[in-house]
Amino acid sequence: MLAIDRRKSIMKMLVEYKSVTVSELSKVFKITEETVRRDLEKLEKDGLLKRTYGGAVLVDSVTEDLPVSVREISNIEGKEAVGKKASDLVEDGDVLMLDSSTTALQVAKNIKNKTVTVITNSEKVVIELAGVQNIKVISTGGTLRPSSMSFVGPQAENSATQYNGDLFFMSCGGISVSKGLTDTNELEAEMKKVMMGCARHVVLLIDHTKINRTGFVKIGPFSKISTIIVDTPLPCDLEDELKNNNVKIVICDEH
Repeated sequence: MLAIDRRKSIMKMLVEYKSVTVSELSKVFKITEETVRRDLEKLEKDGLLKRTYGGAVLVDSVTEDLPVSVREISNIEGKEAVGKKASDLVEDGDVLMLDSSTTALQVAKNIKNKTVTVITNSEKVVIELAGVQNIKVISTGGTLRPSSMSFVGPQAENSATQYNGDLFFMSCGGISVSKGLTDTNELEAEMKKVMMGCARHVVLLIDHTKINRTGFVKIGPFSKISTIIVDTPLPCDLEDELKNNNVKIVICDEH
């Protein structure tokens, strides 16, 4: 395994378990403890973790704005299930809007048999659908955020407002009863707000790691979304609040 892939795997374990030890990583990857320490040192320099005696812990701020290379390997099974379930809502002829989330990317991977138009600010979605003859892809353009591979800013927002979508598939940094929908970055949040106003139906895609979390920026209340698709059942208070706002709840039957 290449060092870069091993470090991604280490981050995946940290996102899931919040802490790791040098000895367990040595056993999992069949490498020396010294190699593990070098990996952890590199990840610490990147600001992704904090080394401790005998291991490492996830930096709290990391979960607020993880780079796409890490987010796309976090709970991949849950995101794949959500993306597949979301694709069931898509019909031929639909105009779809997809945000730059790694969960929306999973939707793109599951609609290649549909004849649709896709409007997105995600560079990864554009690349994923490039060459699919039956899908027309429109990029918003704008300023590229390298960490998220997304287009943001006034140009991207103005471009999005020129279109009317049937479905907007989006994710967020966190969802909670007290704060509603929140995200980790102001520019990303503004882009989501704009696209929410351009679609007839807003479909929120989340996996269980987003539940009862609060991001840095508020996106909006639950009343702004039509449907939520999630990989696991929701806490009772959150489920009740969504139902009170007439949000349809879809739980994936495969995970």
